[in-house]
Amino acid sequence: MITWRVEHENSRSGARGASWWWPVGWLLAAGWAAAFPLVSDVGTHRVWGVCAALGYSAAAVAARVLPRPRAVRVPLVLALAGAVVLPLLLLVLTGQAQSEVDVIERSGRLLYATGTPYLDAPRRVEEYTPYLPGMALLGIPRALLGEHGWAARYFGDARVWCAAVFLACLVASRAVVRQRQRRRRPGGSAHGDARFAAVTAVLIASPVVALPLCVSGVDLPLAGLCVLAIAFAVRGRPVAAGLVLAAACSLKWTAWPAIPVVVALLGCAWGARPALRCAGTAVAGTALLVLPSALLSPGPMVEQVLAFPTGRGELATPATSPLPGRLLAEQGATGWAVAVTLLVCGASAVGLSLVLRPPRDAVGAADRLASGLSIAFLLAPAGRFGYLALPVLLVVWARSVGAGSVGARSSGTRSVSARSVDTESAPPDRGADAQLATAGAGRRS
Repeated sequence: MITWRVEHENSRSGARGASWWWPVGWLLAAGWAAAFPLVSDVGTHRVWGVCAALGYSAAAVAARVLPRPRAVRVPLVLALAGAVVLPLLLLVLTGQAQSEVDVIERSGRLLYATGTPYLDAPRRVEEYTPYLPGMALLGIPRALLGEHGWAARYFGDARVWCAAVFLACLVASRAVVRQRQRRRRPGGSAHGDARFAAVTAVLIASPVVALPLCVSGVDLPLAGLCVLAIAFAVRGRPVAAGLVLAAACSLKWTAWPAIPVVVALLGCAWGARPALRCAGTAVAGTALLVLPSALLSPGPMVEQVLAFPTGRGELATPATSPLPGRLLAEQGATGWAVAVTLLVCGASAVGLSLVLRPPRDAVGAADRLASGLSIAFLLAPAGRFGYLALPVLLVVWARSVGAGSVGARSSGTRSVSARSVDTESAPPDRGADAQLATAGAGRRS
């Protein structure tokens, strides 16, 4: 009883000390959202800005006036309703979306009809498909359901499937990590589940995720698959991690840096054999998903997937955010070469860090991948500010999922870890556990 009272008073004092930043945070988000109707000329951004500003403002007021613990829960519900549910429903029902959604749905129809998502001779930017073939799979529902009817309206929209993949990967990543925690600390993951759910809800309600989820959602499946691959690596499941990496790498080539990061994590924590199995599975799976379209339309694929996004295609890319790489590329061929050189140097530095000091846990792997992607997005000759949402997601997820360290601290531990990976599907040996327990009791006596 005394312990409960102490913990209760500590939690109350901690909540009292931190209560001020909830209203401030929601007000800052409201100000950010309110700027979109004023400065943006994109219709979807304006719709989201109006809805989100109202939701965030209501959340700020509720966080200020409501008693705890409702001062956290109710504002979060209001923010999710205003920044995610309402604008997503409005945009889906009215058929408003960023051009990326139309690209995914068109590529899905092409893949379903011809076997390749790329047009042979695109004449407009809207006819380009700057994604790898896996992204077209998210447009298959539109190809199957058509353009008319309630099913097509609600379930044909590619944003719905992008969001579904993203949320499913987040939930699955927590389930994978929780399996490991149950084995190490049985019955001790309830608090971690509540913390992960709260942080995930705040992250989804934040402008970093809410805006792309409502207007396009194209980068969210990639983000979800990357965190799921790291979770499988933490769990010591190299084949599963490789398969998830293959799925991510078949969406966009920006997911390719995740392969060396996850392989380095497995090599440090579980040994060379699991790392090689993961790398082989990822490369083979990516080739299996990408090669058919590459063989059917090699020229259009190179032009649309590689040349166009890097600013070297026949048509200029609409990704024109004033990032350093873009500003350098606008100075001509010399500026483009400088941007690419800096990009290569940054990638080489991150790769060297993986060799000299590989990540040992989910936080280290997520931070390293986030660093590499941030360098790539900042120094790429063409890019958008929205791309930086992926590094933010990686950093926040790793600290909310509670993966902890999986590092094998000694060679003996590493060999045991490697053997556990190789036999991860085998049932536990109860007899061996009993022998170990008996031997331990003998040594203590």
